Amino acid sequence: MVKNLLKEYPLFVSIIALAIFMPLEHTLAHTMMGNIVGFIIIFAVIIYSALNVAHHAEILAHKYGEPYGTLILTSAAVIVEILIIVIMMTHTENPTLARDTIYSAVMLDINGLLGIAAIIGGIKHGEQQYNVDSTNSYMSMILVSIGIAMVLPHFIDDAHMNMYMNFTIVMFILLYVIFTRIQLNEHRYFFEYNNGDDNEHAHHEEDREEINGAYHTGILAFSIIMIGLLSEVLAVFMSNNLETLGLPLALGAFSVALISASPELITVIRAASNNNMQTVVNIAVGASLATVLMTIPAILIVSKIMGMDIDLAITPVQGIMLGLTILAGIIHFNDGETNMLEGFVHLVIFIVFFFLMFV
Repeated sequence: MVKNLLKEYPLFVSIIALAIFMPLEHTLAHTMMGNIVGFIIIFAVIIYSALNVAHHAEILAHKYGEPYGTLILTSAAVIVEILIIVIMMTHTENPTLARDTIYSAVMLDINGLLGIAAIIGGIKHGEQQYNVDSTNSYMSMILVSIGIAMVLPHFIDDAHMNMYMNFTIVMFILLYVIFTRIQLNEHRYFFEYNNGDDNEHAHHEEDREEINGAYHTGILAFSIIMIGLLSEVLAVFMSNNLETLGLPLALGAFSVALISASPELITVIRAASNNNMQTVVNIAVGASLATVLMTIPAILIVSKIMGMDIDLAITPVQGIMLGLTILAGIIHFNDGETNMLEGFVHLVIFIVFFFLMFV
């Protein structure tokens, strides 16, 4: 175990970066170049650490199989996201940060990750099959959850908003618990797809016994803690850069979403290349659902405890982009197959989303 621990380079890089930049944080924050250099380095270290989270989550996923593996990976990514959002909220008075991050995460997961994966898989394998029950389940839950938490607040008066937020917390926790139970028990087969390779399955069963689950869980948890500590430093540099350079605040939210999605990116690309579109769907669409169901109640609870203002109601532009994403998803995900054209459509939606941040 000690020999394996010495190979955990991302952990050592994170510790070194934290030891160097935490004492220098305030000194660097007083100059434009210091803010830019500090942000770039810390952001790169966080991404490196997030990829390490993905590595250990993938190993745990291999040990426990689907859909447990996907649940581990998406939960780790969402925990990273929640951690960074909370830290950013304490450093900036931006009540829409959580909303913009959730919106960015959904656009990045469904349109960015799934779009790129479908294009790669389409080029290499043509049409790729998956279990259509999984996408139907995910998309219906995403549609209902976004409607409850991010659309209906437009029609709730201020006098009842606090009560509605409390109601939303209870409903989302209930939705997450029920959906997770169904995913892992009663309808587990919705989220599985058999490619028919029995020899590979038997080989995987042998490998699973050799994996030390406790070790990889511990490293994954410690990596998430390090990301949280580094995000404390990143928040200072990011806030200063956005203000000094006149960049849109939504770019900060997108950066948070990008960090949380980075553990999933490599896994998604590898799965698409290996003709395993079910894993891609479980991660990309499942991560979007996990982001909505886990992040919203967590952020609402934290905002109440810390007395911070929060606004989850989406803007008209965000509503249209989310509507296009969900509508395209419903059309594309109704036949159990993906292809390069469908991937390209989602990638175009993602490019438009990114462009609109600067308009």
